[in-house]
Amino acid sequence: MKAKHLALIILGIILADQGVKFYIKTHFFVGEEINVLGSWFKLHFIENEGMAWGWKFGGDIGKIVLTLFRLAAVVWGVFLLKDFIDKKYHKGFIICAGMIFAGALGNLLDSMFYGLIFENSDPYLQNVAHLFPKGGGYTGFLHGRVVDMLYFPLISTVLPSWIPFMGGKQFDFFEPVFNIADASISVGVVTILIFQNVFFKKDESKETVAEDSVVS
Repeated sequence: MKAKHLALIILGIILADQGVKFYIKTHFFVGEEINVLGSWFKLHFIENEGMAWGWKFGGDIGKIVLTLFRLAAVVWGVFLLKDFIDKKYHKGFIICAGMIFAGALGNLLDSMFYGLIFENSDPYLQNVAHLFPKGGGYTGFLHGRVVDMLYFPLISTVLPSWIPFMGGKQFDFFEPVFNIADASISVGVVTILIFQNVFFKKDESKETVAEDSVVS
């Protein structure tokens, strides 16, 4: 696979991810929700300061550490992808690796720059944030919050009372709110796990030659 083709795939994911995030950030207030397809696919705007799927750790220091870790991973990923291409890894594996890279870069951009270029989206005031506000952004470099909006509550019900511990409680599946970058990472990882035997299949012809040379 050629590097320029992989670059186009990565660019496409980044543009889609950032385009949706910019739209949500400038048209929704935090907590706002609209139905896209019935009640099972919604746009629900939230922001998180942590990892993919809203996970957090370490407060303000943890936020900086996480962003710097993402930055290091993205820089390392550039060289790693080049190595995969040079060594002619399976095309499917390279695409999946590119998807993981694009997802990491997409969320990194939020963490690095969104605090500088957007005003705060205050859920109590229900304000819609503006881009490049006169008074400056809502926080400093590396402290931006990641924008999430994709919500698929495929099942929303109250569990029967006879179920231990959870009986009578509200149950939603699928509950996490995520973004295109998160989805890109997840699809890339899951696809690699499912097709690892295909992506890393040994060259049987080379093994045969090696075995014959040992026997002779």
